[in-house]
Amino acid sequence: MTMKKILFAASECVPFIKTGGLADVVGALPKAFDKNEYDVRVIIPNYACIPEKYQSEFEYVGHFYMSAGYMLQWVYVGVMKYEYEGIKYYFIDNKTHFGGSQPYGNICWDIENFCFFCKAVLSVLPMIDFKPDIIHCHDWQTGIIPVYIKTEFAGSEFYRDIKTVMTIHNLRFQGVWDIEYIRGLTGLPDYLFTPDKLEFNKGANMLKGGLVYADYITTVSKTYAREIQWAYYGEGLDGLLRARNHQLFGILNGIDYSIYDPETDKKIYKNYGLKDSREGKAANKTALQEQLGLPVDKDKYMVGIISRLTDQKGFDLINCVINEILADDDIQLVVIGTGEERYENMFKHYAWVYKDRVSANILYSDDLAHKLYAAADSLLIPSAFEPCGLTQLISFRYGTLPIVRETGGLKDTVIPLNEYDNTGDGFSFTNYNAHDMLHVIEYSKEIYYNKPDMWQDMVKRGMRKDYSWSASTEKYMKLYDMMLTPPPAPEPEPEPKAEEASEEKQPKAPAKNVDAVEGAQL
Repeated sequence: MTMKKILFAASECVPFIKTGGLADVVGALPKAFDKNEYDVRVIIPNYACIPEKYQSEFEYVGHFYMSAGYMLQWVYVGVMKYEYEGIKYYFIDNKTHFGGSQPYGNICWDIENFCFFCKAVLSVLPMIDFKPDIIHCHDWQTGIIPVYIKTEFAGSEFYRDIKTVMTIHNLRFQGVWDIEYIRGLTGLPDYLFTPDKLEFNKGANMLKGGLVYADYITTVSKTYAREIQWAYYGEGLDGLLRARNHQLFGILNGIDYSIYDPETDKKIYKNYGLKDSREGKAANKTALQEQLGLPVDKDKYMVGIISRLTDQKGFDLINCVINEILADDDIQLVVIGTGEERYENMFKHYAWVYKDRVSANILYSDDLAHKLYAAADSLLIPSAFEPCGLTQLISFRYGTLPIVRETGGLKDTVIPLNEYDNTGDGFSFTNYNAHDMLHVIEYSKEIYYNKPDMWQDMVKRGMRKDYSWSASTEKYMKLYDMMLTPPPAPEPEPEPKAEEASEEKQPKAPAKNVDAVEGAQL
């Protein structure tokens, strides 16, 4: 069996660097492939802010100097490598581009950094002696890679057969800047900066380049794959995505079940499983209440929020009705996250007004997040749009019921409660409306207090769900196999018999124009 070689190119990857769910995907997905059939490797920038415990183990491979556009001439490219949990990782080293205290900063400089990264990824392949069959590109930071493969690098035999997949993790972020700036960084010719290629609203769009030139496109849920073909969700690229819909697939993300497991999780107060989830969650709730200074009462209805505090995540809805949410002293709202200042201040304010009902933790703490997953009764995720969402998948694992808006991956993963046949594993609302959200929160609270057996049935159904990477990996393998399977050779047409050949010389009556006739009848 021929080993299939796959290279993941991304801007972040756990455990080395993380700002969002992209890092979780790039860190977990390669490990899920059958290593007897797939050689999956990962390449990311060598950020100065990668923890020293990893950097100290990196092995120097080599370096060279590379030119791209006239604004990137004779630039140092270092290559480091490291093997972690059976996966080979490569790191593009350049302190000018990746020497900051954070992986991202000003978008102008980010675009320069990742234009450099895109060309460096392709340029290092001969040095690391790895020719991938497929380069799997993640988000706008890698969008120029498919463009280079089909243009500047297409003339080289080494790169000629490499195929590309472009995955959209969040369409809102596209890497858009001035055409002359991106042309000067990449060295791409003028003819690529047209409306059918990289041009976008008189600027240049890195993600669009990847979507135009990649062989296939994926995104992180089936519903989001449909939604981004609509103008409302398409962020200006819906027309392009509709044109490429036959090469567009939605493949749901998974989570690492070795990390998120209430039976073994060392970050929670008390471990528990399916059989003792009621007692285990109650113990975790009271311990978290004590830690956060909330009234200790296992019968309080605890709603958790673990999120970036932005409009995308629905915090404008919460802002509209937060007084109504907190009107009942039986509720406790525990928030973990950072983001827009107005929402950080909103939760700080209500934590001061309702000291017995709100705990505002304006930070990101993985340790505290695990504790909240185990302690909360429900998790509120009222997103305006959500490509996939990982928090609802994690909440199922810990027996915490998600309250979501029906969009993207939230719609694909959360089945709303149906009381009549006792099915469902969460609560949902359709319209992006604050009072619809409020109604569903109140409804969930009613089920929690008045129908505890039904609530517990929902908890068990959620905990039985399998959102590990195995199902998603199977779909990626099918996509890769399809890309690497050559099309069947056309069968040769049979030679015409002598009498058939003589008949072909006779003039034939004109064919009936079926389309024209049917069109006229319409």
